[in-house]
Amino acid sequence: MDYDTLIIGAGAAGMMCAAHAGGRVLVVDHARAPGEKIRISGGGRCNFTNMHCDANAFISENPHFAKSALARYTQWDFIALVEKHDIAWHEKTLGQLFCDVSAKEIVAMLRTLMQDAGVDLHLQTEVSHFEKSPDGFKATLTRDGRTQQITARNAVIATGGKSIPKMGASGFAYDIARQFGHPITELAPALVPFTFPEGRFAAISGVACPARIAADGPAFDEALLFTHRGLSGPAVLQASSYWTDGQAITVNLCPQTDLSSILKDKRRSDGKKALTTELAHHLPTRLVEHLNSEFDLSGRLGDLPDARIDALTAALSQWRLTPGGTEGYRTAEVTRGGIDTATLDSKTMQSKIAPGLFFIGEAVDVTGWLGGYNFQWAWSSAMAAARSLMADL
Repeated sequence: MDYDTLIIGAGAAGMMCAAHAGGRVLVVDHARAPGEKIRISGGGRCNFTNMHCDANAFISENPHFAKSALARYTQWDFIALVEKHDIAWHEKTLGQLFCDVSAKEIVAMLRTLMQDAGVDLHLQTEVSHFEKSPDGFKATLTRDGRTQQITARNAVIATGGKSIPKMGASGFAYDIARQFGHPITELAPALVPFTFPEGRFAAISGVACPARIAADGPAFDEALLFTHRGLSGPAVLQASSYWTDGQAITVNLCPQTDLSSILKDKRRSDGKKALTTELAHHLPTRLVEHLNSEFDLSGRLGDLPDARIDALTAALSQWRLTPGGTEGYRTAEVTRGGIDTATLDSKTMQSKIAPGLFFIGEAVDVTGWLGGYNFQWAWSSAMAAARSLMADL
């Protein structure tokens, strides 16, 4: 037996698992460097977890599945690990935690942990064949033009989902899962911008404002950004995880403002003012100009009856838009759906079909909100598998 554990995938989940699994561990990845998604995340600062992380911030066909792993290795555990390695961090909005200096510090921390644990790391290595063997698992690896067969008692699949294929993302984890009889739930790009036909918002590309946006799920109060291709910004990315093709989304452009009362008050005190002039105090001017083509914003405040004000403010708070699609896996931060959790042990992430085989991270049907939740799932699911592997030594 060459190794106790073979881990395929040197991303966040794979490296975290390798660092804590114990025994003889080999990590393989086809990339030139480990942790590339970590490196580019958060604008190069890595939004590595969220202070408010709990199972309610995750989407899955089984909403209870993630609870065990998240409870047994929490955001506070990862924060303690970061602080132990002297990585300075700060909180942005909504509990999002970022490195003060660079995401590379998280990658370096994980590499150090792996080195201290004696983990072997083989980069630019392809897995061309993977199968069950009498004593565990057997894999055929190709590296520098040389082919090698290795065996391991246990195997962990940590190759992520299909998002950002230019970084090497693929459906490898799903192929392995199907090979061993694991169903795959419906896959879709998530945390991804919406697109609209015919450059609908091209004239106001770059305009941003606070908004409340919902698809078929909770409403999110964050920034909305209009782009040449459609809609982006944190509120849009969040809603996209709950969107299905052909479905309308609801946009509230004044989520924190009682615009109806404001317009009625201004009607009494400044009735000669144009409606568009007053709206420009509450929304970006270019957006107001665009909305004039969507809704009738003509006239002066003093000429507006209550019914028209109420109808207008209702339209601005319940603006229904139907995206033509999304920008797809090319820009999606994560993949929604994945390996059916009904076939995995929630405490260990081990397959119920093939003992010794584990699936962790984004490949599993657990998708977090924007803001560090998906990294926390990577850490938590990795530790669930690692503790099981350690106990099995």
